[in-house]
Amino acid sequence: MKTNRKHGFVLLFVIVIMTLIAVVTFMLTEDAKTILFQSNQAYLKAVERNLIASGLAWARARLQDDNTEVFNNIVELDVTEMPLPHSILKVKVDTPAGKQPQVQINTSCTRARRTLEHNRTYRID
Repeated sequence: MKTNRKHGFVLLFVIVIMTLIAVVTFMLTEDAKTILFQSNQAYLKAVERNLIASGLAWARARLQDDNTEVFNNIVELDVTEMPLPHSILKVKVDTPAGKQPQVQINTSCTRARRTLEHNRTYRID
C-alpha cells in the first residue's frame, strides 16, 4: 500500500513540473516573438536609411553633372547589388526656377510580412 501512495505522489509531482515547464515555455515564446518583431523593425529602419542616403548621393551626383535628362522624371534605381532584398528606390529630382533643387525619394523595403514605405522630399544645397 505504501508503494502505491509513493508512486502516486511522484506522478503528481511530474505533472506539476511539466505544467510549470509549459508555462515558462509559453512566456519565453511570447518574449521571443516580441524580440523578433523589434529586430525586424530595426532592420527595416536601417535599410530605409541606407536607401535614402543612396538616393540623396545619386541625386547630388546628377546635379553636379548637370544631367538634365533625370530632372522632373521618376527614376527607379537598381538596388540589386546592395544586400537589401525586396527593396525599391525611386528618385525624382525637381529644380524649380530660382530655388534650391528638391529630391523626392520613395523607398519600400520588406522583411517577414512587414513592409516599410517612405515618401519624402529633401532639399539639396
